[in-house]
Amino acid sequence: MISPEHCRLMAEYNHWMNEKVYSTSLKLSDFQRKEDRGAFFKSIHSTLNHILWVDMSWMARFQGQDLTKGSASSDSYSDFEELTCVRKEYDSKIIEWSKGIRQDWLEAPFRFFSVVYQRELEKPTWVLVDHIFNHQTHHRGQITTLLSQFGLDVGVTDLAWM
Repeated sequence: MISPEHCRLMAEYNHWMNEKVYSTSLKLSDFQRKEDRGAFFKSIHSTLNHILWVDMSWMARFQGQDLTKGSASSDSYSDFEELTCVRKEYDSKIIEWSKGIRQDWLEAPFRFFSVVYQRELEKPTWVLVDHIFNHQTHHRGQITTLLSQFGLDVGVTDLAWM
């Protein structure tokens, strides 16, 4: 079980880490960011798009809205500057959203349509909220590896040093 405080901390952490990853990625050329580097989503650019699309989809679900157009494996934003702006906007939205999270909501079951399994599922809300933050961390880890292959270091990534 997680708490509303944990959600707020993780929203801030993800914002902090996204700033580091995006500013480091900016040091690369557009070609380098989009180059297939053998990662699950091929490139840094596509992996960043994937993280954002998943965040947008879960936020839509949690707010009772339609899912984001596109897919988890397509680049919704081909321009890195636009992708960066939308990421910053969504990080702010996630931080604001996290401030309104209540413990009773986290403890309640949540029904949603899974695009992976193509059917309705139900999970504890706290598991799904924690998934947003874990998902970002997982894929940012892949990106930091790709950046290190270019000789770039995002710096300290540990939550305790934020």
